[in-house]
Amino acid sequence: MEGWALMPTDLEIAREATLEDIAAIGWKLALPAEGLQPYGRHVAKVSWSCIKEHLDRPQGSLVLVTSVNPTPFGEGKTVTTIGLTQALNRIGRAATCVVREPSMGPVFGIKGGAAGGGRSQVLPMEQINLHFTGDLHAVTSAHNLLSSMIDNHIKHGNDRRLDTTRIGWPRVVDLNDRALREVVIGLGGPANGNVRQDRFDITAASEVMAILVLARDYADLRARLGEIIVGPDLDGNPVRADDLDAAGAMALLLRDAFLPNLVQTLEGDPAFIHGGPFANIAHGNSSVIGDRLALACADFVVTEAGFGSDMGAEKFMHIKAPVGQKAPDCVVMNVTVRSMKLHGGAFGDRAGRRPSKEELEAENVEAMLDGARTNLDRHIHNMSGFGMPVVVSINRFASDTDAELEALADAARASGAYDVCLTEVHARGGEGGIPLAKAVVRAVQDHVAAGRPFTPLFMPDAPVMEKVEGIAKRFYGADEVSVSSTAKKQLARFQAWGYGHLPVCMAKTQYSFSHDASGLGAPSGFTLPVAEFRLNAGAGFIVAILGNMMTMPGLPKRPAAADMDMDEHGMLKGVFG
Repeated sequence: MEGWALMPTDLEIAREATLEDIAAIGWKLALPAEGLQPYGRHVAKVSWSCIKEHLDRPQGSLVLVTSVNPTPFGEGKTVTTIGLTQALNRIGRAATCVVREPSMGPVFGIKGGAAGGGRSQVLPMEQINLHFTGDLHAVTSAHNLLSSMIDNHIKHGNDRRLDTTRIGWPRVVDLNDRALREVVIGLGGPANGNVRQDRFDITAASEVMAILVLARDYADLRARLGEIIVGPDLDGNPVRADDLDAAGAMALLLRDAFLPNLVQTLEGDPAFIHGGPFANIAHGNSSVIGDRLALACADFVVTEAGFGSDMGAEKFMHIKAPVGQKAPDCVVMNVTVRSMKLHGGAFGDRAGRRPSKEELEAENVEAMLDGARTNLDRHIHNMSGFGMPVVVSINRFASDTDAELEALADAARASGAYDVCLTEVHARGGEGGIPLAKAVVRAVQDHVAAGRPFTPLFMPDAPVMEKVEGIAKRFYGADEVSVSSTAKKQLARFQAWGYGHLPVCMAKTQYSFSHDASGLGAPSGFTLPVAEFRLNAGAGFIVAILGNMMTMPGLPKRPAAADMDMDEHGMLKGVFG
């Protein structure tokens, strides 16, 4: 394990890197310099004219990186995604990755950064984690423009006869702020608008964010924005953004945000970063247009789905794949020894508990196997059911023992993994992911040769409740689904409006297969509660709020922001690892 203890921080590694000019990075994907819109020397957006020239080209192979249920100490899924991309290039395969943009909510809350780590990062890391090219701000502005036009419409006569007690369009901000979950607006008299109850969501949960990442082109983006339903009128009919003449201006605010962002990995490989929906409260995947462009430029495209496979990967298969018309050719299941120890009960019976360093690093093969034979096993079986091979990547930590690693690999094979690889991309970059890269290439080649069809859990036109129950019972392990009276009324309204067959985006805790974060391993036999349904007509799905899931996160007792600062030279301190 030589070199683990002396490894510099992520920020130190990033600052030591020599970045290539972004035009040179674009050249590696055959993107001409005149097709890039630079944001400084090391970041660029790809112009729409350049994108259009590439979309009809032959498509490469798509690799989806997902994970077991996340734990408080992190499993390194983004690190694996970036490291695998570097490794594929090291073995002579033209590869790029498409990942999501960081939200400032997690950056200043718990996560502290989302650009990878160690020797597997996307750069410039500081810029990516702080504002970047402004895409999330554009989404925030476009969303809140519609919010303000709704209240302005009401103040000036309410010609569309909006039912002001049932407006479903909230406001958003790209920060964690629990005090904004339920608010009253319009206080201060008639000059300040009508008084009504409202709420804030985090920008990542906005339907505008979902539309941005699911739109296939500008025309599709504009059409989807117009189809947003803000609430019913007094007769119970839907009122859309186009009815309020808001969607055109919203589209203008998203014109540049729609274009994918090109950056580079620590080893100088091209990488796209675009879109930022969370997987626990949204659909949790990067943009369709980013994937389409990357697939036209590279032989292998590595993308990641947020949180565990029960969250982002399931939504990739049922929401993103039909829109993008591309299913993965291979799934990489990221797992760690320590995550399986947690799911095996080594650290107690709560998923959110943080064990001591001594507990975390103590060898415990038995608990690790208990977690692998339940949690990992279900993740592998769920993903295999879609018809593509599952390669398990064990993300190695310095404290992992040989006995634990061997037992975990054996358990993964017993659960049906196509292959199992030990991955060290955090410490060694692309070199540490070469076994994984070779396994992924074999898996993709075998999948293409076998011609196995993509097999979702249900037909696209199945009723909403059939989809909810299918995911709940076949994916999560529930016995039954309980729907609140409020949710039943909401779904009945959506069905009456003609939206009874849309895909379903399940919003639940990421820490368990169930709605209960304390449900470690692979819980079964429980009742899954649907508290609320929300219609995202423009995005093209219905959100099912499970249990007490919040769409506006709060900050922890000591947020990551408390340890961040800047010196007199403008250099950041105490951030991003």
